[in-house]
Amino acid sequence: MDSTTRANRSAWETAAHKYVDEYDDHLAQAATGSELVDIERDLLREVLSRSPAVVHPQSGHGLDDIALVRAGARSVVGVDYSSVTVGAAQRRADELGAPCRYVIAAVPGMPLASTCADLVYTGKGALIWMPDLVAWARDVARVLRPAGHLFVYEAHPAVPLWTWDEDEPRIRADRSYFGRAHVNDTFPGNGAVEWQWTLGQIVTTVAAAGMEILHLSEHPEPFWRAGGVSAAAWGGRLPNSFALLARKT
Repeated sequence: MDSTTRANRSAWETAAHKYVDEYDDHLAQAATGSELVDIERDLLREVLSRSPAVVHPQSGHGLDDIALVRAGARSVVGVDYSSVTVGAAQRRADELGAPCRYVIAAVPGMPLASTCADLVYTGKGALIWMPDLVAWARDVARVLRPAGHLFVYEAHPAVPLWTWDEDEPRIRADRSYFGRAHVNDTFPGNGAVEWQWTLGQIVTTVAAAGMEILHLSEHPEPFWRAGGVSAAAWGGRLPNSFALLARKT
């Protein structure tokens, strides 16, 4: 693990105490099975109808996993490098009787058997923590069974450029769409470094790893809104998220 990833892991271990401090609220939210947005449900409906075994790299608080099970997944294995996050997610799944299992590990390099998953589900703030997108895509392809699917619902790569001004959208002077990386100044903070990938890089990397792109769409709605903020950039004129569905060939 490189020094930046180690520092990011430390930042997440600190920030992840939020999922312990707010455990009851997250448990109640998980119980509703509502964490998947309509875009995700629409694109995953057919895949989930086949009761897939799911792997969720960078699984975070695990609320998506409960929702995937409620929507039809047979089981979910979540992989995350924060022991605090994994502990809270496993406890919630156990309390709700959901067939979810969590593993503490960095991604890429998931300690899972090859061809163990029908669906790899990821996103909502995942790809920005990947310093090596090629290795990530290869790891995803490795755990997928033939004809298995990768689904990504993620912040649009242009999002780091938008300011949170409420009167009108502006571009941050300290960010570049084609930059290599920048320091995170929202959540988890603590000096964590985000990696910047263009949409073209993401799509090309997935395809080069042996997956056929079935769907790619861009959306004005953000997957996350900071509490108390009503940014003009979220008003429908700019891309704030994207969805990608691919199949292993």
